[in-house]
Amino acid sequence: MDIICQAKSGMGKTAVFVLATLHQLEPVAGESHVVVLVHTRELAYQIQKEYDRFSKYLPDTKSRVFYGGVPVSVDIAACKAEIPTIIVGTPGRVLDLANRKVLDLSKVKHFVLDECDRLLAEVDMRRDVQNIFKLTPHEKQVMMFSATLDKEVRPICKKFCQDPMEIYVDDDTKLTLHGLTQYFVKLEENEKNRKLNELLDEIEFNQAVIFVSKPARAKQLSKLLEDINFPSICIYGGMPQAQRIERFKAFKEFKSRILVTTDLFGRGIDIERVNVVINYDFTDQSDQYLHRVGRAGRFGTKGLAISFISRKEDEEILQQVQSRFAVQIPEAPATIDKSSYA
Repeated sequence: MDIICQAKSGMGKTAVFVLATLHQLEPVAGESHVVVLVHTRELAYQIQKEYDRFSKYLPDTKSRVFYGGVPVSVDIAACKAEIPTIIVGTPGRVLDLANRKVLDLSKVKHFVLDECDRLLAEVDMRRDVQNIFKLTPHEKQVMMFSATLDKEVRPICKKFCQDPMEIYVDDDTKLTLHGLTQYFVKLEENEKNRKLNELLDEIEFNQAVIFVSKPARAKQLSKLLEDINFPSICIYGGMPQAQRIERFKAFKEFKSRILVTTDLFGRGIDIERVNVVINYDFTDQSDQYLHRVGRAGRFGTKGLAISFISRKEDEEILQQVQSRFAVQIPEAPATIDKSSYA
């Protein structure tokens, strides 16, 4: 049965499709039976590691991750050595390998889109997804997942499915993460650095993710934090791929407690120790706010999200977030009670 599923951030959507596909698999040497497509390399890497973890005692089940930024010759050599049962990757690289006849998708039985609204929203990425889809058999299971599935994108999702089971959270207020304490701080642009310094000094965090609007700001802020003895890791689009994955691994393995990043990291990424998210630059979409703050307070645990509001546009989006998700986001108090987020 095909599935289109919406569920709030941090509730285990990845485990659902990883376990469901592994349970149904009957591996055949030299055949690929599962394709999982995602929109970022870090998310692809994370999901493939989950397949590795859950298939530890399934010796005939092999998974491999494919994404841009890695020489295509490396992927070709890996596939010649061993055809993966499970393909996880970004659409561009998977389509490239399929067009080169390196990957044969004619035996695929499960086709999964994670963060499907993001994959289908951009025309170029949607075209790649469609072209990959056409290379798979007509008879297969299609599964689509996201925390946000606007009514506009649902008909597009259904075009990939045959009479799907549809699981939606039609009431956006139910998408709120109830273990998450949320505040805003109203300030001028030139006051952000001082306020961030104060918060990092005061808040007792395990790990924190700080979101900014652009790669250049991520680099500048990360350097500033290092200069004032807050060692941080910085990840953004345009960074060499090997470096991106290396830093992602380092943060996931708790080698650094602070990550400065862009919306590249705003969806799907699961770091269990993150309990604080700071929107240094506020998002320009209410959907993206939900994804960003969802990096904390996962699986119903406690977390803290603080947003810097410095522009009129920020105030407008904050109002949209509050009305859409029926959540009151108060101004941050002088002292934040540790028991509310730790």
